[in-house]
Amino acid sequence: MPWSSDFIPGPCETFRDAMAGESSFEAEALPHMDALFRAAMRLLRDEAKASDAVQDTYLLAWKKFSTYQAGTNCRAWLFQILFNVVRHERRNWFHWITAKEEDVASIDIPAPEPVPDRITDKEILRAMDRLPAIYREVLVLVDVEEFAYKEAAGILGLPVGTVMSRLSRGRAQLREELRATAGAWGIGS
Repeated sequence: MPWSSDFIPGPCETFRDAMAGESSFEAEALPHMDALFRAAMRLLRDEAKASDAVQDTYLLAWKKFSTYQAGTNCRAWLFQILFNVVRHERRNWFHWITAKEEDVASIDIPAPEPVPDRITDKEILRAMDRLPAIYREVLVLVDVEEFAYKEAAGILGLPVGTVMSRLSRGRAQLREELRATAGAWGIGS
């Protein structure tokens, strides 16, 4: 069929275009799934919610992949979507907060853990979980996922100076949390 300006693609052409877009989406976006899940776990502290957030991130990214500019930082683009999904999730938490009192007799109290001779990764993650979300977000992006300050600022929609300030304060609070944890175990005293 000769080319004309009034050519309307049929189902075959549209399907081929969609499949080409799908394979480029898979090549660009899917390699970052583990990093997104780790970040979502640190932010949401719940495996099911983190998994849902990553799934929502990929769904939104797939829907908007036509707006993604090839050759730019896909990882940063996906993290920006993830942080927007997490913010939306947090807003919804405040609308549906319900409290139930538990029967104290039904609570299982675990035996205390043995005293370690050094702080474990688990303790570091627990200390990080106790930080306010605004500091934890920046720590996850810069210190864990190794984004540059400028990239983290773009993902969070903040000025670079604010990212640097929150990172400094977050690191200071994390050091205090770890100092308290170490002191409770008798480490470093």
